[in-house]
Amino acid sequence: MAIRMGLIVCLIVGVALLNAATTQVTATVEYQVGDSLGWTVPPNTSYYSTWASSKTFFLGDEFTFNATNGTHNVVTVSEAEYNACTKVTSSVFEVQNSSAMRYTPQTAGAYYIICTVGNHCEQGQKFSFKLQSTGSPTESLPNSASSLTVGALFAVLTTTAISFLTSYKCPQILNY
Repeated sequence: MAIRMGLIVCLIVGVALLNAATTQVTATVEYQVGDSLGWTVPPNTSYYSTWASSKTFFLGDEFTFNATNGTHNVVTVSEAEYNACTKVTSSVFEVQNSSAMRYTPQTAGAYYIICTVGNHCEQGQKFSFKLQSTGSPTESLPNSASSLTVGALFAVLTTTAISFLTSYKCPQILNY
């Protein structure tokens, strides 16, 4: 009976360790918009679009707008207002030299952000992005396939651990 109980304890510990090793954790990420450039008139009109297109954003991620040169604002607008650089007064957050503004969108979907100071938007101080919800059923096939790979790996590792623990008589080690 003690041998069987020891084997069960070894199996539980082994499975718990393998599960912990293969579990994916999604963490909130803080992005500094524009990286080291910050939130300012960019060197080219595609700078912020390129910056945003190289990242995948999820619900809960936080965006920090650091004003590195002059006075700017952060305005969330519609897609049409974004494309036309329409000067709107709703949802305006002002940031000045050496100040920062943090923004955490509350829902998944498309976002359009511009600066309405002077002609900053026309000069490229704008970006759009899609915020995805974590665990969304619309995840792409590669993500689903990688989840299946992790599950298969977990099954193989669990079977290997059970074989190892059974072969080497793990219960006798725990039996004082």
